[in-house]
Amino acid sequence: MVRSKSTSRFSSINNLVILAQTDTTVGFASQNYKQLATIKSRPPTKPFIKIYSSNKQYLDDNNRVPQNRKNFIRRSKKTTFIIKRKAFRINKEPKDSQILRDLSPYYSTSANEINKKFNREFCELKTDIIIEDKNGLDENNSSSLLKLNSVKRVKIR
Repeated sequence: MVRSKSTSRFSSINNLVILAQTDTTVGFASQNYKQLATIKSRPPTKPFIKIYSSNKQYLDDNNRVPQNRKNFIRRSKKTTFIIKRKAFRINKEPKDSQILRDLSPYYSTSANEINKKFNREFCELKTDIIIEDKNGLDENNSSSLLKLNSVKRVKIR
């Protein structure tokens, strides 16, 4: 089910903030990271995770992966990677809605206030579109966070 404040049929979806259940937890999604920074009250210089629907899409966005890490990234699930100070995830699972697949790539962050748990009322006030299925919105564990380079990998979360 998709609920929207807008009367038009998502004509300018690139500037909207979406609340949705991702493959890991409830999150805000948008192609405009400045709107996400405003919602989360965090400096716009602090980077957000960029979600891609495939490895090819990530590479087409002028990104590179160390040769010895390509296979590891391709097989990983529910994992966020940091390579050269850029955080990204590949979300191949079909749990997201068609709107998010069409929006890809997009920036994402957890749907909560800083240092607080998920609060539905707060999230509904801050989003333009809410995407929810029959299971509702669930705050689950966040993705693993790994920092990679060609020599080592460091688990951050």
